[in-house]
Amino acid sequence: MSSHIAPKSLYYAIFLALMVLTGATVGVTYIDIGPLNLLIAMGIAVVKAVLVILYFMHVRWSDRLTQLTIVTAFAFFGVLVAFTLSDYFGRGVLGVAGR
Repeated sequence: MSSHIAPKSLYYAIFLALMVLTGATVGVTYIDIGPLNLLIAMGIAVVKAVLVILYFMHVRWSDRLTQLTIVTAFAFFGVLVAFTLSDYFGRGVLGVAGR
C-alpha cells in the first residue's frame, strides 16, 4: 500500500472537472443530435468514472497489480456493454414472431 498524499488543490480540481462534466452531460440532453446524444453522454460518464477511479480511489498511485486489476475490470465491463448493446440492437434482425 502506497502512502501517497495528494494536495487538496488536486482534489478540488478533480471535483471541479466532475462538476463541469456533469453540466456538460445535462447540456447534451438539451441538444438534439440524434443517437450521438447517448454516445456523448456515455463518453462523458466514462471520463468521470476514470477520474474518480484514478484520484479518489488512489489508483493512480497504487502498485501495478491494482492498476492491472482496474484495467481488466474496465475491459470486462466494456465486453459486457458490447454484448448487451449487440443484443438490444439485433433484436429486430432475426424477425422473431411476436416482435
